[in-house]
Amino acid sequence: MGSANALSRQGNLPILSFGIISDVQHADIPDGRSFIGVPRYYRHSILILQRAVQRWNEGKKHKFVINFGDIVDGFCPKDQSLSTVKKVVEEFEKFDGPVYHMIGNHCLYNLPRDNLLPMLKIPSEDGCAYYDFSPTPEFRFVVLDGYDISAIGWPQDHPKRLEAVKFLQEKNPNSEKNSPEGLVGLERRFLMFNGAVGKEQLKWLDGILQEATNMRQKVVICCHLPLDPGSTSREALLWNFDEVMDVIHKYNCVKVCIAGHDHKGGHSIDTHGIHHRVLEAALECPPGTDAFGYMDLYNDKLSLIGTDRMESTEMCFNP
Repeated sequence: MGSANALSRQGNLPILSFGIISDVQHADIPDGRSFIGVPRYYRHSILILQRAVQRWNEGKKHKFVINFGDIVDGFCPKDQSLSTVKKVVEEFEKFDGPVYHMIGNHCLYNLPRDNLLPMLKIPSEDGCAYYDFSPTPEFRFVVLDGYDISAIGWPQDHPKRLEAVKFLQEKNPNSEKNSPEGLVGLERRFLMFNGAVGKEQLKWLDGILQEATNMRQKVVICCHLPLDPGSTSREALLWNFDEVMDVIHKYNCVKVCIAGHDHKGGHSIDTHGIHHRVLEAALECPPGTDAFGYMDLYNDKLSLIGTDRMESTEMCFNP
């Protein structure tokens, strides 16, 4: 074992590998289309997840799986929300190892946070869904809660919901708060299906990155909502992506940010050399096609090996 580890430290073998999938958005309803007319295959998407789990289990080489949110679609009939979330979670649990989830807007259309978080085994304090884990001493994964400040998922009178509603009223003059009509450039992100990272979480993130820097760890950031305008359409960005990136750019430890939400996928490298990879959605794969993959983690890069519609991407770290 020692020699394999020594090799992986030199960058020849990965330190570890993990499975990835995003935006399964399953529902037992006929196929439909997105607001802009892209076909969506609600029943087929769970088959993609089943094939993904089977593939991840085959080689026994993947240490864990990360799901980037939106496991059940917002059009799922509400009387089926609980059973459909359970059904999809059960498919994830067939993976031989830990599965790390994050919440997306479609999850929150179906169930309130207090129901959802225990089902996804998200470690939570006061209903918040951000956490970190370190699968190997050299690396830390940080999972952000992009709907910390949000008009969905919190009780009607919750301060975080009220803050989000007030924010949207100020930023988006449309009566339909999911419409970007009349909004220009980066303002087009001020939509109800997006959200923000709150002040407490920003403070927590700063502390985590300080700690990772002290421990000489490299960091991978995971969030349902994209954090860089170069990697995604403006309508899909986290409301306060700029504040989050200001915290991240204070340190040199973050190497890659991975997201879902924008179904077509994307990749960019920001001004500080950090890679931003938005994952292609399982939901928009026609029957017989797939979108999932795995990532090989090395000391100096993260390699995404995609299946079918998920594009493979080599992400070399900025020294």
